[in-house]
Formats: sequence, C-alpha cells, structure tokens
Amino acid sequence: MAEIRLVNVSKSYSGGSGATPSSGYRGLGAARSQADRAFAERSAAHARQDADLRSGGSSEIPALDNVNLTVPDATTMAVMGPSGCGKSTLLRIVCGLEMSYTGEVYYDDRDMRDVPPKDRYIGMVFQNYALYPHFEGEGNLRFSFRVRKAPDAEADERIRLTSEVMGIGFDQLLARKPGTLSGGQQQRLAIARALVRKPQLFLFDEPLSNLDAKLRAQTRVEIKRLLRRIGITAIYVTHDQEEAVALGDQIAVMREGRVEQAGPYQMLREDPLNAFVAGFLGTRPMNLLDGVAVEGGGVAVAGSEMLLPPGIRERVAPGANVIVGFRPEAGEMASDDTLSADGLLLAGEIEAIEPDFTRRTQYLRVLSAGVVWSVALPIDANWRSGETIHISFPAASLYFFDGRTGSRLV
Repeated sequence: MAEIRLVNVSKSYSGGSGATPSSGYRGLGAARSQADRAFAERSAAHARQDADLRSGGSSEIPALDNVNLTVPDATTMAVMGPSGCGKSTLLRIVCGLEMSYTGEVYYDDRDMRDVPPKDRYIGMVFQNYALYPHFEGEGNLRFSFRVRKAPDAEADERIRLTSEVMGIGFDQLLARKPGTLSGGQQQRLAIARALVRKPQLFLFDEPLSNLDAKLRAQTRVEIKRLLRRIGITAIYVTHDQEEAVALGDQIAVMREGRVEQAGPYQMLREDPLNAFVAGFLGTRPMNLLDGVAVEGGGVAVAGSEMLLPPGIRERVAPGANVIVGFRPEAGEMASDDTLSADGLLLAGEIEAIEPDFTRRTQYLRVLSAGVVWSVALPIDANWRSGETIHISFPAASLYFFDGRTGSRLV
C-alpha cells in the first residue's frame, strides 16, 4: 500500500475552442476517452471571455492550480466537485496518464515523475467498464498475466483469491462474456480485473454513473466492503455526494482546479472554510444569503437585521458585504414578536413544500424580501403554500462569510 501526496501540482491547457485535456497522455483507447469534457467546455468558455478582452494570442487555462493533497495509506479519498473542476485531470496525473504537469506526485516518498503507469501497480476502474468484450470474465482477469507472460499457476491462484474477495456469486461471472452481464455485474468484473493485479493504489473514475439507482446502491455496498477488506489506498472521483459520504474516509472538494478543503465529511460540513464548501455539501445545502453590514455591528439580510458575533463585528465595516449561512434543519418556529439579540429571525411567504417521509420532515421554500431560503420542519406541521411563516435561527447555527472572497469569518 502507499500514501499518495500531491505537492503544488498544476496543469494548464492552451485556451481556445479546441482546448482538450487529451494531450500529454501515456496511453490510448479507453484511457484517452476519459478526458474531462466538462473541463474542455470550461476552457472554451474562458477562451471566449479572453477573446472579448484582447485579440490574438492564446491563454493558458488551469485544469489544476497548485493542488496539495495527501491520501493517507489504506484510506479512501473521495474527490468531488462541479463538472469541469479538474477531478478527472487529477486522477490522470496520479496514475501517470498525464505527464505534462508541474509539481510532484509521491507514492510514499518516491517521486513518480518518470515512472510509467505500468510500473505504478495501479488498479483503475472506469465509468464505462472498459472490459474486453471478446473475452469471458476469466479471460478479462487473466489478460494482464498473459501480457507479462506470467505462469498459468500464478494467474490461476490470483483469480481464485480475487473471486473469494469479490464475494458470493462472483465465480459465476467468470464463464460469461461482458455482453451477457448487467451493468452492476460488469462493474464487479471491472473491479476484479483491477484487483487481480495486486495494486497498491485503487483509482475509481465515477464507476457507478451508468447504473440505475438500485444497482448503484448495491454496487456501492460491494465497493465499500471490498475496500475495507483489502485495506488499500483509493481515490474515488464522483459527482454524487451520497457516494462520496458512503465510501470516502475523507472528502476533497474541488472548484476550478483547486482543492477548496479536504477532510472527514462531518468536519467539512460543520466547519467549512468558505461559502463554496458550505453550500456544496449536505443533502440539503446550506442557505447562503447576501447581507450588508450596518452601523452598530449588525448585518441586514433578507429584510431582517441581527447582531454579528463578537470578534466578527469589529472586523466588518458598515457597508461591507457579508454572507449569512444556515442549514435548513437549524430553523425553529417563532412568533412574529420573537427576536433574539444574537440570532436571526426571518419572516416570509411559503412558496413550495417538499415532504421527506423517510426523515419525517418537510422542506419549506420561503421567500423573504426577494430572497429565497429553505427550512426543515416536522412533517406533521400543517403548512400551505402562500402562508406567512416566522422562523428563528439560533446564533450557534449561523455561519458568516466575507461577501467578496467567500472566506469564512471566524
């Protein structure tokens, strides 16, 4: 196994509508098809903006911007972020498919700059399975042994051990070709093909995106069980927050080529470094309302005013933009004459109601002074669209961010 470290890693592509992260690959076929199309679109958009400012020349669009990230040995790091943020580029650099970057990538203390992918002992699982359709399941697992001309006895033993690790029913897939398998079965076979090589690092590039909801849940459980059993270091790229929380020991949140914050999910959710992370994480994202600091150490937000906490009010000048954040589940019913000196009272009109019967909760979408926010209340409360509601948010549940930079004010 290995600890993976990225130190000041940056990667840029030339601007222009043809910009694509496919250059610099050490590999073809399925690996090249994993190019981050969303990044190419972002690159093209940046180039169009640049063309509006100056004519001629080309600009460099950063796919990764001075990324520092550590994946501890035998842990799973889930990497997530909006489309085009650089998740797939990061994965390709770690595995060696993309070599034209600056910075260092280490497996333990070994610099991997000149180490080709075939010598990195990586198991990689793609979104599109990338199985050999003319081979049966066993042939897919045996292929890497044939390439390096390993003895049949070694291949037989590794396939046997891998089948045991993959669990009940897997051996029945070995005699079938990929075209006869369901999506979930094909992904199990793809994972086994990566595992049979005894990798020191597992890389997953959105492996469950092509599966329906039921198969996704089942396969997610299988991957979790597998990673726990073999204790291998893994990087799991996904856009699905539920997958990231279920599988990741830690989560790295990316935006426009940068790692905004990394750590256990609960830490990121309860102690976000900036407004982006705060609004990105959570089954129901944090409400982030634009406010303006007023005289006396307060902030005006959504038609209401409240005092800023001590330590923040002294640092914020009147007229400065302040973002006030709160989770929907932090709200409490309040009467129209309730006002806490150190909390936030909001009144507004209910626009929509969304019940969540599994959590015995209903989410209310509320409009206050032209600003929309949401609150979670018990499902047995009888509310209707168009009614006015008053909600109090305790001071301890509030977050404050710089309106210009998005950084947390603490």
